[in-house]
Amino acid sequence: MNQETHEPFPLNRQPHRPSLKAQLLEVLVYLSLIVPSMILSLFAIRQVTVSFVLTAADTILRDIALVALILFFLWKNRERYSSIGWRHENSGREALVGILLFPVVFYFTGLLGSILQEIGFSVPSDPQPSFLTPDDPFQMGLAFVLVVVVAIAEETIFRGYLLLRLMSLRMGRAAAVIASSFIFSLGHGYEGSAGVITVGVTGAVLAVIYLWRESLVAPIVIHFLQNLAAILLLPLAGYQ
Repeated sequence: MNQETHEPFPLNRQPHRPSLKAQLLEVLVYLSLIVPSMILSLFAIRQVTVSFVLTAADTILRDIALVALILFFLWKNRERYSSIGWRHENSGREALVGILLFPVVFYFTGLLGSILQEIGFSVPSDPQPSFLTPDDPFQMGLAFVLVVVVAIAEETIFRGYLLLRLMSLRMGRAAAVIASSFIFSLGHGYEGSAGVITVGVTGAVLAVIYLWRESLVAPIVIHFLQNLAAILLLPLAGYQ
């Protein structure tokens, strides 16, 4: 019983665990790959038109590569994939939890974004930029693939891997949630300061749900439905 209290998270209870030094090195290498480009996005001004196909293909390939690196780390350390929340047990129930929580999260984040905009935080001049707007059936199919990949990959990266690694490095749960959510928000600079804050809060909500459920299924479902609505459903319905 006392041994369990030393574990940062129940999913990490396994016979093979890398040392703190190895975990710190992993996190530093991983952050060196993702953070610089995310920070640059905060200052990027898209004066050149970028096609949706190019943006989607780049994002899909990048996210798959980042997840592959995480899987390599787990394999190298002889850690179970379930240690980052890839659990099949009760996946149907967890998916239902995600579906039921989605309307609450969607309404809350939308309300937060509106409040931030009203009090002066910046928003993009074009709420639905061309690089995130599919125009034809092929692009809509690609958009659906993009939404699926991003939901699985980003939850694996920021909740399943980064959050638990930060906790393993003796960072408290609250601090790890804040840090991982902050890093998650950096890649959304094109949404303005209101969008960055809203995405960060959304990440924190998803992290809390992940820690509560001890599974990535519900956060992935919520993330998928959020992006599906923003990229496909609302634009098709005429909402920008």
